[in-house]
Amino acid sequence: MSARPAGYLAPMRIGYFLSTEEYAPAELLEQARAAEEAGFHALWISDHFHPWNDEQGNSPFVWAVIGAISQVCSLPVTTAVTCPTVRLHPAVVAQAAATAGVLLDGRFTLGVGSGEALNEHILGDPWPTADRRLEMLEEAVALIRELWTGEVVSWEGAHYRVDHARIYTLPDPPPEIFVSGFGPKAADVAARIGDGYVNTAPEPDLVRRFKQGSGGKPAHAGAKVAYAPTAEEGWQHARRLWANAGLPGELAQVLPTPEHFEQASSLVTLEATRDSVVAGPDPEPHLEQIRSYADAGYDELYVANMGPHYREMIAFYAAEVLPKV
Repeated sequence: MSARPAGYLAPMRIGYFLSTEEYAPAELLEQARAAEEAGFHALWISDHFHPWNDEQGNSPFVWAVIGAISQVCSLPVTTAVTCPTVRLHPAVVAQAAATAGVLLDGRFTLGVGSGEALNEHILGDPWPTADRRLEMLEEAVALIRELWTGEVVSWEGAHYRVDHARIYTLPDPPPEIFVSGFGPKAADVAARIGDGYVNTAPEPDLVRRFKQGSGGKPAHAGAKVAYAPTAEEGWQHARRLWANAGLPGELAQVLPTPEHFEQASSLVTLEATRDSVVAGPDPEPHLEQIRSYADAGYDELYVANMGPHYREMIAFYAAEVLPKV
């Protein structure tokens, strides 16, 4: 294989990732408008009941925010991701996503996943095993698609019941459904039931597994940066707000409260944050992170900012990063 020329960057669409855990609704709308003006391709938006820690300090109801976004910008929007299995019944998610599709004139994608205890335990339901959560997700997606036919639906499944339900406000065609997967089993489920794949790490083996299992359907990813006047300031913001991103294994899926995440995140050092987070105003680390996701096989990457300098980050990407992708 021939060596890549200096500065080479594989073609990739770059979107902006709205973090509902860190920013208030008005800030999210400001970011959506600014992202469109800056030339970002589309928007991701997280769907949480709780933030990961109290320092982040926000968690608005995502469906209300999506409705507001539809009135202030014309970019496509994907939830990254909604859990349609425990906290919200899939029939309710089907109605919410259908309305979002109508408001966005067909530019809405429902991203779904098996969820985290942090958001899903709030009604007091037991937190299922990973295998059970994937079973529930598969049934939920099938039920959502059935409801999107516009027909009257009665459903008796292993996990969900619906009695004579019909969704009247529907986009045509219905939204696509992208499925997240952070391990081989989840990637296989995504390939089987999804219109696309969602992940947050440059993992070529999982992307390849999904692509092969799905016949080459699209794969999208999310990543974070900490833009600031200096890299050191950015790393300080990243550790203060997002140390949870450095937790290993399945902790993100099983810890139930922001307090638990704060306790576990105290083990994440500033040195570890420096090693893992792209920060500061030098374009090259930002471009290198994009390269890593392109090399892993993703078709689109959505970039979130950590910290208060989101206006500057969006302007920086418009001037220094997006033109080089």
